Amino acid sequence: MASTHHTIDYIELGAPDVAAAKAFYAAAFGWTFNDYGPEYAGIRASSGDGEVGGLNAGCPATRGGPLVLLFSDDLAASEQAVRDAGGTVTEGPYAYPGGHRFHFTDPAGNELGVFATS
Repeated sequence: MASTHHTIDYIELGAPDVAAAKAFYAAAFGWTFNDYGPEYAGIRASSGDGEVGGLNAGCPATRGGPLVLLFSDDLAASEQAVRDAGGTVTEGPYAYPGGHRFHFTDPAGNELGVFATS
């Protein structure tokens, strides 16, 4: 995976319990990981080429910082998958210019969003 100058290249999420975070993201979004020991897991790119982020046990989970948004082809199914995997929907779904989205917290407390263009 080639990096592009001045673009967001990698997102790291605080994950005090890396195993629990991996289980949540695998169940909610089908993510797969590269394991680097019990303190870190790389989030594999959906293309299979490299990584797009990581789960770091050494960083605290956060809310209120930069918001990572994930794209969804089916917002209702994504919302249900988050709930089924143990996440908490904190806002929405709601309309915004260009689509709909919701925010959620993962079991560690990180806040992310999911959007659809519809």
